[in-house]
Amino acid sequence: MSAGAGQPEGERGGLRTALAGLTTRGRSFLAAGVAAAICAYVLGQSDLLRVGLLLAVLPLVCAVVLYRTRYRVAGSRRLSPGRVPAGSEARVHLRVDNVSRLPTGLLMLQDQVPYVLGPRPRFVLDRVEGGGRREVSYRVRSDLRGRYPLGPLQLRLTDPFGMCELTRSFSAYDTLTVVPRVEALPPVRLTGEAKGYGDGRQRSLALAGEDDVIPRGYRYGDDLRRVHWRSTARYGELMVRREEQPQRSRCTVLLDTRGAAFRGAGPDSAFEWAVSGSASVLVHMLERGFSVRLLTDTGSSVPGEGADGFAGASQESADAAGLMMDTLAVIDHSDGSGLSRAYDVLRGGNEGLLVAFFGDLDEEQAAVAARMRQRSGAAVAFLLDSDTWVREPHDAPGPVNRSEERLRMLREAGWTAVSVPRGASLNDVWRQADRDRGGVVAAGGPSGGEVRR
Repeated sequence: MSAGAGQPEGERGGLRTALAGLTTRGRSFLAAGVAAAICAYVLGQSDLLRVGLLLAVLPLVCAVVLYRTRYRVAGSRRLSPGRVPAGSEARVHLRVDNVSRLPTGLLMLQDQVPYVLGPRPRFVLDRVEGGGRREVSYRVRSDLRGRYPLGPLQLRLTDPFGMCELTRSFSAYDTLTVVPRVEALPPVRLTGEAKGYGDGRQRSLALAGEDDVIPRGYRYGDDLRRVHWRSTARYGELMVRREEQPQRSRCTVLLDTRGAAFRGAGPDSAFEWAVSGSASVLVHMLERGFSVRLLTDTGSSVPGEGADGFAGASQESADAAGLMMDTLAVIDHSDGSGLSRAYDVLRGGNEGLLVAFFGDLDEEQAAVAARMRQRSGAAVAFLLDSDTWVREPHDAPGPVNRSEERLRMLREAGWTAVSVPRGASLNDVWRQADRDRGGVVAAGGPSGGEVRR
Protein backbone atom coordinates (compact mmCIF):
# COMPACT_ATOMS: atom_id res chain seq x y z
CA MET A 1 0.00 0.00 0.00
CA SER A 2 1.33 3.39 -0.92
CA ALA A 3 0.23 6.52 0.84
CA GLY A 4 0.66 10.20 0.46
CA ALA A 5 -0.07 11.89 3.75
CA GLY A 6 -0.33 15.51 4.78
CA GLN A 7 -0.96 18.38 2.41
CA PRO A 8 -0.78 17.52 -1.29
CA GLU A 9 1.80 19.06 -3.56
CA GLY A 10 -0.47 21.48 -5.40
CA GLU A 11 -1.03 23.52 -2.26
CA ARG A 12 2.28 25.32 -2.71
CA GLY A 13 1.04 27.35 -5.70
CA GLY A 14 0.38 31.03 -5.45
CA LEU A 15 -2.85 32.99 -5.50
CA ARG A 16 -2.58 33.03 -9.29
CA THR A 17 -3.17 29.27 -9.21
CA ALA A 18 -6.34 29.81 -7.21
CA LEU A 19 -7.64 32.38 -9.70
CA ALA A 20 -6.80 30.02 -12.55
CA GLY A 21 -9.05 27.46 -10.87
CA LEU A 22 -12.19 29.53 -11.39
CA THR A 23 -14.92 27.41 -12.91
CA THR A 24 -17.16 28.48 -15.77
CA ARG A 25 -19.69 29.66 -13.20
CA GLY A 26 -17.06 31.67 -11.36
CA ARG A 27 -15.77 33.31 -14.53
CA SER A 28 -19.32 34.11 -15.59
CA PHE A 29 -20.06 35.79 -12.27
CA LEU A 30 -16.82 37.77 -12.49
CA ALA A 31 -17.54 38.88 -16.06
CA ALA A 32 -21.10 39.79 -15.21
CA GLY A 33 -19.95 41.80 -12.20
CA VAL A 34 -17.38 43.74 -14.23
CA ALA A 35 -19.95 44.44 -16.97
CA ALA A 36 -22.52 45.60 -14.41
CA ALA A 37 -19.97 47.89 -12.77
CA ILE A 38 -19.06 49.49 -16.10
CA CYS A 39 -22.72 50.00 -17.00
CA ALA A 40 -23.42 51.48 -13.56
CA TYR A 41 -20.55 53.96 -14.03
CA VAL A 42 -21.76 54.96 -17.50
CA LEU A 43 -25.43 55.23 -16.51
CA GLY A 44 -24.78 56.64 -13.06
CA GLN A 45 -26.77 53.87 -11.32
CA SER A 46 -25.36 53.27 -7.83
CA ASP A 47 -27.69 50.31 -7.16
CA LEU A 48 -26.41 48.55 -10.28
CA LEU A 49 -22.86 49.24 -9.12
CA ARG A 50 -23.49 47.42 -5.83
CA VAL A 51 -24.92 44.43 -7.69
CA GLY A 52 -21.90 44.39 -10.01
CA LEU A 53 -19.47 44.52 -7.10
CA LEU A 54 -21.30 41.66 -5.38
CA LEU A 55 -21.16 39.52 -8.52
CA ALA A 56 -17.47 40.24 -9.06
CA VAL A 57 -16.34 39.84 -5.45
CA LEU A 58 -18.15 36.53 -4.78
CA PRO A 59 -15.94 34.28 -7.01
CA LEU A 60 -12.79 36.10 -5.85
CA VAL A 61 -13.66 35.54 -2.20
CA CYS A 62 -14.42 31.88 -2.92
CA ALA A 63 -11.04 31.46 -4.65
CA VAL A 64 -9.16 33.11 -1.75
CA VAL A 65 -11.00 31.09 0.91
CA LEU A 66 -10.44 27.84 -1.00
CA TYR A 67 -6.77 28.67 -1.46
CA ARG A 68 -6.35 29.43 2.24
CA THR A 69 -8.07 26.21 3.25
CA ARG A 70 -5.62 23.85 4.92
CA TYR A 71 -7.01 20.36 4.55
CA ARG A 72 -4.84 17.66 6.07
CA VAL A 73 -5.76 14.66 4.01
CA ALA A 74 -3.99 11.33 3.55
CA GLY A 75 -4.56 9.18 0.48
CA SER A 76 -3.70 5.52 -0.07
CA ARG A 77 -4.12 2.95 -2.83
CA ARG A 78 -4.28 -0.85 -2.70
CA LEU A 79 -4.31 -3.26 -5.65
CA SER A 80 -6.17 -6.54 -5.50
CA PRO A 81 -4.32 -8.37 -6.92
CA GLY A 82 -1.12 -6.61 -7.96
CA ARG A 83 -0.40 -9.17 -10.69
CA VAL A 84 -3.17 -10.26 -13.09
CA PRO A 85 -3.24 -12.22 -16.36
CA ALA A 86 -3.98 -10.34 -19.56
CA GLY A 87 -7.71 -9.98 -20.09
CA SER A 88 -8.51 -10.27 -16.37
CA GLU A 89 -9.67 -7.53 -14.05
CA ALA A 90 -8.00 -6.08 -11.00
CA ARG A 91 -9.66 -3.89 -8.40
CA VAL A 92 -8.06 -0.72 -7.11
CA HIS A 93 -9.10 0.42 -3.64
CA LEU A 94 -8.68 4.10 -2.76
CA ARG A 95 -8.87 5.47 0.76
CA VAL A 96 -8.95 9.09 1.87
CA ASP A 97 -8.37 9.93 5.54
CA ASN A 98 -9.06 13.32 7.07
CA VAL A 99 -6.25 13.52 9.62
CA SER A 100 -7.35 16.90 11.00
CA ARG A 101 -10.16 17.70 13.42
CA LEU A 102 -11.92 20.00 10.99
CA PRO A 103 -14.38 18.60 8.44
CA THR A 104 -13.64 18.94 4.74
CA GLY A 105 -15.87 20.32 2.07
CA LEU A 106 -16.86 18.57 -1.12
CA LEU A 107 -13.95 16.52 -2.54
CA MET A 108 -13.62 15.18 -6.04
CA LEU A 109 -11.21 12.25 -6.22
CA GLN A 110 -9.42 11.29 -9.43
CA ASP A 111 -6.77 8.66 -10.10
CA GLN A 112 -4.38 8.73 -13.03
CA VAL A 113 -4.39 5.49 -15.05
CA PRO A 114 -2.98 4.65 -18.51
CA TYR A 115 -5.58 4.65 -21.26
CA VAL A 116 -5.08 0.92 -21.93
CA LEU A 117 -6.52 0.13 -18.49
CA GLY A 118 -9.79 1.93 -19.11
CA PRO A 119 -11.34 5.34 -18.48
CA ARG A 120 -9.97 7.61 -15.80
CA PRO A 121 -11.93 7.00 -12.57
CA ARG A 122 -13.55 9.97 -10.83
CA PHE A 123 -15.46 10.05 -7.54
CA VAL A 124 -17.32 12.73 -5.62
CA LEU A 125 -16.86 12.55 -1.84
CA ASP A 126 -19.24 14.40 0.40
CA ARG A 127 -18.13 16.15 3.55
CA VAL A 128 -15.55 14.08 5.48
CA GLU A 129 -15.75 14.61 9.21
CA GLY A 130 -12.66 15.22 11.31
CA GLY A 131 -10.74 11.96 11.72
CA GLY A 132 -13.06 10.24 9.25
CA ARG A 133 -12.32 8.28 6.12
CA ARG A 134 -13.89 7.42 2.80
CA GLU A 135 -13.19 4.34 0.68
CA VAL A 136 -13.99 3.84 -2.99
CA SER A 137 -12.82 1.34 -5.61
CA TYR A 138 -12.72 0.86 -9.35
CA ARG A 139 -11.75 -1.88 -11.79
CA VAL A 140 -9.00 -1.92 -14.40
CA ARG A 141 -8.44 -4.39 -17.23
CA SER A 142 -5.91 -4.76 -20.02
CA ASP A 143 -5.60 -7.21 -22.90
CA LEU A 144 -1.95 -6.24 -23.29
CA ARG A 145 0.66 -7.49 -20.86
CA GLY A 146 3.06 -5.01 -19.28
CA ARG A 147 3.70 -2.93 -16.19
CA TYR A 148 1.37 0.04 -15.80
CA PRO A 149 1.80 2.90 -13.31
CA LEU A 150 -1.23 3.98 -11.30
CA GLY A 151 -1.20 7.47 -9.87
CA PRO A 152 -0.73 10.02 -8.68
CA LEU A 153 -3.98 10.38 -6.80
CA GLN A 154 -5.55 13.81 -7.26
CA LEU A 155 -8.00 15.73 -5.09
CA ARG A 156 -10.14 18.45 -6.63
CA LEU A 157 -11.39 20.87 -3.99
CA THR A 158 -14.39 23.06 -4.66
CA ASP A 159 -16.27 25.73 -2.74
CA PRO A 160 -19.97 25.36 -1.82
CA PHE A 161 -21.02 27.72 -4.63
CA GLY A 162 -19.02 25.92 -7.32
CA MET A 163 -17.09 29.08 -8.19
CA CYS A 164 -13.57 27.63 -7.95
CA GLU A 165 -11.82 24.28 -8.16
CA LEU A 166 -8.26 23.45 -7.13
CA THR A 167 -6.41 20.23 -7.98
CA ARG A 168 -3.89 18.88 -5.52
CA SER A 169 -1.87 15.77 -6.21
CA PHE A 170 -0.19 13.20 -4.01
CA SER A 171 3.20 11.87 -5.04
CA ALA A 172 2.74 8.11 -4.49
CA TYR A 173 2.50 5.64 -7.36
CA ASP A 174 1.66 1.96 -7.63
CA THR A 175 2.35 -0.49 -10.43
CA LEU A 176 -0.03 -3.03 -11.88
CA THR A 177 1.68 -5.97 -13.58
CA VAL A 178 -0.29 -7.63 -16.36
CA VAL A 179 1.28 -11.03 -17.04
CA PRO A 180 0.68 -13.32 -20.03
CA ARG A 181 -2.32 -15.62 -20.05
CA VAL A 182 -1.58 -19.04 -18.62
CA GLU A 183 -3.44 -22.03 -20.01
CA ALA A 184 -3.72 -25.18 -17.92
CA LEU A 185 -1.92 -28.05 -19.66
CA PRO A 186 -2.62 -31.77 -19.31
CA PRO A 187 0.08 -33.91 -17.64
CA VAL A 188 1.23 -35.66 -20.81
CA ARG A 189 4.21 -38.01 -20.94
CA LEU A 190 6.92 -36.53 -23.12
CA THR A 191 8.92 -39.80 -22.97
CA GLY A 192 11.15 -41.15 -20.24
CA GLU A 193 14.70 -40.97 -21.53
CA ALA A 194 16.43 -40.86 -18.16
CA LYS A 195 17.59 -37.33 -18.89
CA GLY A 196 16.05 -35.78 -15.83
CA TYR A 197 12.44 -35.51 -16.95
CA GLY A 198 9.35 -37.60 -17.55
CA ASP A 199 9.09 -41.01 -15.93
CA GLY A 200 12.74 -41.94 -16.27
CA ARG A 201 14.68 -39.79 -13.83
CA GLN A 202 18.37 -39.98 -13.11
CA ARG A 203 19.40 -41.01 -9.65
CA SER A 204 22.05 -39.24 -7.65
CA LEU A 205 23.94 -40.61 -4.70
CA ALA A 206 23.27 -39.15 -1.31
CA LEU A 207 26.56 -39.96 0.39
CA ALA A 208 28.83 -41.32 -2.33
CA GLY A 209 30.02 -40.49 -5.80
CA GLU A 210 28.63 -42.00 -8.95
CA ASP A 211 31.72 -44.18 -9.33
CA ASP A 212 30.98 -45.87 -6.01
CA VAL A 213 28.84 -48.70 -7.33
CA ILE A 214 29.33 -51.05 -4.31
CA PRO A 215 28.45 -50.64 -0.63
CA ARG A 216 30.97 -48.50 1.19
CA GLY A 217 32.61 -48.87 4.55
CA TYR A 218 30.81 -47.95 7.72
CA ARG A 219 31.30 -44.40 8.96
CA TYR A 220 30.58 -43.04 12.39
CA GLY A 221 26.99 -41.86 12.54
CA ASP A 222 25.66 -44.16 9.79
CA ASP A 223 22.32 -45.75 10.49
CA LEU A 224 22.79 -49.40 11.48
CA ARG A 225 19.70 -50.29 9.50
CA ARG A 226 21.73 -49.61 6.37
CA VAL A 227 24.30 -52.31 7.15
CA HIS A 228 24.79 -54.62 4.15
CA TRP A 229 25.43 -57.97 5.82
CA ARG A 230 26.46 -59.89 2.73
CA SER A 231 29.17 -57.36 1.89
CA THR A 232 30.19 -57.23 5.54
CA ALA A 233 30.78 -60.99 5.56
CA ARG A 234 32.64 -60.81 2.25
CA TYR A 235 35.02 -57.98 3.12
CA GLY A 236 35.41 -58.71 6.81
CA GLU A 237 34.42 -55.22 7.87
CA LEU A 238 31.17 -53.42 8.47
CA MET A 239 29.69 -52.20 5.16
CA VAL A 240 26.63 -50.03 4.62
CA ARG A 241 24.37 -49.59 1.63
CA ARG A 242 24.70 -46.42 -0.36
CA GLU A 243 21.54 -44.34 -0.64
CA GLU A 244 20.00 -43.08 -3.84
CA GLN A 245 17.74 -40.13 -4.24
CA PRO A 246 16.01 -38.78 -7.30
CA GLN A 247 17.63 -35.87 -9.03
CA ARG A 248 15.25 -33.06 -9.80
CA SER A 249 13.92 -33.10 -13.34
CA ARG A 250 15.05 -30.19 -15.47
CA CYS A 251 13.26 -28.26 -18.18
CA THR A 252 14.38 -25.29 -20.24
CA VAL A 253 11.85 -23.15 -22.07
CA LEU A 254 13.37 -21.29 -25.00
CA LEU A 255 11.47 -18.25 -26.26
CA ASP A 256 12.42 -16.79 -29.62
CA THR A 257 12.08 -13.00 -29.31
CA ARG A 258 13.78 -11.94 -32.56
CA GLY A 259 11.91 -9.07 -34.14
CA ALA A 260 12.58 -10.48 -37.61
CA ALA A 261 10.94 -13.78 -36.64
CA PHE A 262 7.49 -12.38 -35.93
CA ARG A 263 5.13 -10.09 -37.78
CA GLY A 264 2.01 -8.40 -36.52
CA ALA A 265 1.17 -6.96 -33.13
CA GLY A 266 -1.60 -7.02 -30.60
CA PRO A 267 -2.97 -9.60 -28.19
CA ASP A 268 -3.76 -12.06 -31.03
CA SER A 269 -0.34 -11.92 -32.69
CA ALA A 270 2.02 -14.85 -33.04
CA PHE A 271 4.54 -13.32 -30.64
CA GLU A 272 1.95 -12.91 -27.90
CA TRP A 273 0.89 -16.52 -28.43
CA ALA A 274 4.50 -17.62 -28.00
CA VAL A 275 4.90 -15.58 -24.81
CA SER A 276 1.66 -16.99 -23.38
CA GLY A 277 2.73 -20.50 -24.38
CA SER A 278 6.08 -20.10 -22.65
CA ALA A 279 4.36 -18.89 -19.48
CA SER A 280 1.96 -21.84 -19.54
CA VAL A 281 4.74 -24.41 -19.96
CA LEU A 282 6.84 -22.82 -17.21
CA VAL A 283 3.99 -22.89 -14.71
CA HIS A 284 3.01 -26.41 -15.75
CA MET A 285 6.53 -27.75 -15.26
CA LEU A 286 6.94 -25.99 -11.92
CA GLU A 287 3.75 -27.60 -10.69
CA ARG A 288 5.10 -31.01 -11.72
CA GLY A 289 8.25 -30.51 -9.64
CA PHE A 290 10.69 -29.66 -12.43
CA SER A 291 13.58 -27.28 -12.11
CA VAL A 292 12.71 -24.83 -14.85
CA ARG A 293 14.64 -22.16 -16.67
CA LEU A 294 13.47 -19.47 -19.07
CA LEU A 295 15.90 -18.73 -21.89
CA THR A 296 15.64 -16.30 -24.81
CA ASP A 297 17.47 -16.09 -28.11
CA THR A 298 19.77 -13.47 -26.57
CA GLY A 299 21.06 -16.05 -24.07
CA SER A 300 19.54 -14.22 -21.11
CA SER A 301 17.40 -15.77 -18.42
CA VAL A 302 15.36 -14.58 -15.44
CA PRO A 303 17.31 -12.47 -12.92
CA GLY A 304 17.85 -14.40 -9.70
CA GLU A 305 17.65 -17.78 -11.41
CA GLY A 306 20.03 -20.43 -10.13
CA ALA A 307 22.37 -22.57 -12.18
CA ASP A 308 19.73 -25.26 -12.54
CA GLY A 309 16.81 -22.86 -12.85
CA PHE A 310 13.99 -22.39 -10.40
CA ALA A 311 12.99 -25.41 -8.35
CA GLY A 312 9.40 -26.57 -8.41
CA ALA A 313 7.30 -28.41 -5.84
CA SER A 314 8.72 -26.25 -3.06
CA GLN A 315 7.70 -23.27 -1.00
CA GLU A 316 9.64 -21.03 -3.36
CA SER A 317 7.86 -22.28 -6.48
CA ALA A 318 5.17 -19.59 -6.25
CA ASP A 319 7.83 -16.88 -5.96
CA ALA A 320 9.73 -18.44 -8.87
CA ALA A 321 6.60 -18.42 -11.00
CA GLY A 322 6.02 -14.79 -10.06
CA LEU A 323 9.55 -13.78 -11.09
CA MET A 324 9.22 -15.49 -14.44
CA MET A 325 5.78 -14.03 -15.03
CA ASP A 326 7.13 -10.55 -14.24
CA THR A 327 9.90 -11.11 -16.77
CA LEU A 328 7.48 -12.28 -19.45
CA ALA A 329 5.15 -9.36 -18.69
CA VAL A 330 7.66 -6.87 -20.09
CA ILE A 331 9.57 -9.01 -22.58
CA ASP A 332 9.76 -7.54 -26.05
CA HIS A 333 11.35 -8.20 -29.41
CA SER A 334 15.12 -8.38 -29.40
CA ASP A 335 17.39 -6.79 -31.98
CA GLY A 336 19.22 -10.06 -32.59
CA SER A 337 18.98 -11.97 -35.83
CA GLY A 338 20.15 -15.41 -34.73
CA LEU A 339 19.90 -18.16 -32.12
CA SER A 340 23.64 -18.65 -31.60
CA ARG A 341 23.70 -17.11 -28.12
CA ALA A 342 21.00 -19.42 -26.90
CA TYR A 343 22.85 -22.35 -28.47
CA ASP A 344 26.02 -21.39 -26.61
CA VAL A 345 24.12 -21.48 -23.30
CA LEU A 346 22.52 -24.83 -24.09
CA ARG A 347 25.86 -26.25 -25.17
CA GLY A 348 27.13 -25.98 -21.61
CA GLY A 349 25.47 -29.12 -20.31
CA ASN A 350 22.53 -31.49 -20.17
CA GLU A 351 19.34 -29.46 -20.19
CA GLY A 352 16.82 -32.27 -19.68
CA LEU A 353 13.60 -31.42 -21.47
CA LEU A 354 13.82 -28.51 -23.92
CA VAL A 355 10.62 -26.77 -25.02
CA ALA A 356 11.10 -24.06 -27.64
CA PHE A 357 8.78 -21.51 -29.22
CA PHE A 358 10.21 -20.41 -32.56
CA GLY A 359 9.12 -17.76 -35.02
CA ASP A 360 10.21 -17.76 -38.65
CA LEU A 361 13.43 -19.71 -39.18
CA ASP A 362 15.65 -19.37 -42.21
CA GLU A 363 17.88 -22.25 -43.23
CA GLU A 364 20.81 -21.07 -41.12
CA GLN A 365 18.79 -20.61 -37.93
CA ALA A 366 16.97 -23.89 -38.48
CA ALA A 367 20.39 -25.59 -38.56
CA VAL A 368 21.35 -23.89 -35.28
CA ALA A 369 18.07 -24.97 -33.71
CA ALA A 370 18.66 -28.53 -34.94
CA ARG A 371 22.02 -28.65 -33.14
CA MET A 372 20.37 -27.63 -29.87
CA ARG A 373 18.76 -31.06 -29.76
CA GLN A 374 22.16 -32.64 -29.08
CA ARG A 375 22.37 -31.06 -25.62
CA SER A 376 18.94 -32.06 -24.35
CA GLY A 377 17.23 -35.27 -23.39
CA ALA A 378 14.10 -34.48 -25.36
CA ALA A 379 13.20 -31.44 -27.41
CA VAL A 380 9.78 -30.12 -28.35
CA ALA A 381 9.47 -27.19 -30.75
CA PHE A 382 6.40 -25.11 -31.56
CA LEU A 383 6.93 -23.31 -34.86
CA LEU A 384 4.82 -20.22 -35.60
CA ASP A 385 4.76 -19.23 -39.26
CA SER A 386 4.19 -15.48 -39.64
CA ASP A 387 2.59 -15.85 -43.07
CA THR A 388 -0.16 -17.94 -41.53
CA TRP A 389 -0.71 -15.57 -38.63
CA VAL A 390 -0.90 -12.32 -40.58
CA ARG A 391 -2.97 -13.63 -43.49
CA GLU A 392 -6.66 -12.88 -43.22
CA PRO A 393 -9.11 -15.78 -43.55
CA HIS A 394 -10.61 -14.39 -46.78
CA ASP A 395 -7.20 -13.91 -48.40
CA ALA A 396 -6.17 -16.37 -51.04
CA PRO A 397 -3.65 -18.89 -49.74
CA GLY A 398 -0.12 -18.08 -50.73
CA PRO A 399 2.46 -20.46 -52.14
CA VAL A 400 3.68 -23.35 -50.05
CA ASN A 401 5.74 -21.68 -47.35
CA ARG A 402 9.07 -22.82 -46.08
CA SER A 403 7.81 -23.81 -42.65
CA GLU A 404 7.34 -27.42 -43.80
CA GLU A 405 11.00 -27.59 -44.75
CA ARG A 406 11.98 -26.17 -41.37
CA LEU A 407 9.77 -28.70 -39.60
CA ARG A 408 11.43 -31.50 -41.55
CA MET A 409 14.92 -30.28 -40.56
CA LEU A 410 14.00 -30.14 -36.90
CA ARG A 411 12.35 -33.55 -36.92
CA GLU A 412 15.32 -35.14 -38.62
CA ALA A 413 17.51 -33.71 -35.87
CA GLY A 414 15.35 -35.37 -33.21
CA TRP A 415 12.97 -32.55 -32.32
CA THR A 416 9.28 -33.14 -31.81
CA ALA A 417 8.28 -30.23 -34.03
CA VAL A 418 4.69 -28.99 -34.26
CA SER A 419 3.40 -26.24 -36.54
CA VAL A 420 1.11 -23.79 -34.75
CA PRO A 421 -1.70 -22.39 -36.93
CA ARG A 422 -3.30 -19.04 -36.27
CA GLY A 423 -5.54 -19.01 -33.20
CA ALA A 424 -4.55 -22.55 -32.16
CA SER A 425 -5.14 -23.72 -28.60
CA LEU A 426 -1.97 -24.45 -26.66
CA ASN A 427 -3.73 -27.37 -25.02
CA ASP A 428 -4.34 -28.94 -28.44
CA VAL A 429 -0.82 -28.50 -29.79
CA TRP A 430 0.59 -29.71 -26.47
CA ARG A 431 -1.37 -32.94 -26.82
CA GLN A 432 -0.34 -33.19 -30.46
CA ALA A 433 3.33 -32.90 -29.45
CA ASP A 434 2.77 -35.75 -26.99
CA ARG A 435 1.18 -37.90 -29.68
CA ASP A 436 3.93 -37.12 -32.18
CA ARG A 437 6.61 -37.81 -29.61
CA GLY A 438 5.01 -41.10 -28.64
CA GLY A 439 4.79 -42.13 -32.27
CA VAL A 440 8.46 -41.34 -32.91
CA VAL A 441 9.64 -43.26 -29.85
CA ALA A 442 7.36 -46.21 -30.59
CA ALA A 443 8.72 -46.38 -34.13
CA GLY A 444 12.38 -45.93 -33.20
CA GLY A 445 12.38 -47.67 -29.82
CA PRO A 446 12.71 -46.10 -26.39
CA SER A 447 16.00 -44.38 -25.70
CA GLY A 448 16.40 -45.02 -22.04
CA GLY A 449 12.88 -45.47 -20.75
CA GLU A 450 9.60 -47.02 -21.67
CA VAL A 451 6.91 -44.88 -23.26
CA ARG A 452 3.64 -45.63 -21.59
CA ARG A 453 0.45 -44.67 -23.32
